[in-house]
Amino acid sequence: MTSQILTLHDVKHRSVEELLQSVVSAQQILDIVLPNGAEVVIRPKPSLQPLPVLDGAMPEGWKAAIYAYTE
Repeated sequence: MTSQILTLHDVKHRSVEELLQSVVSAQQILDIVLPNGAEVVIRPKPSLQPLPVLDGAMPEGWKAAIYAYTE
């Protein structure tokens, strides 16, 4: 994932929608440096890979065997 560093002045005249769409479409991390030196980082949320489907079966009564109440 690429990263881009901009100042607040660089993004001042861009709409929030345009800014967010550009981050998502380019899959980049946007680091905005404020005048006081503080930084705001905007990054797209990573998508999760689907879980694999495994072969096999659970025997009947497996849940009761694990969670059975005993004294």
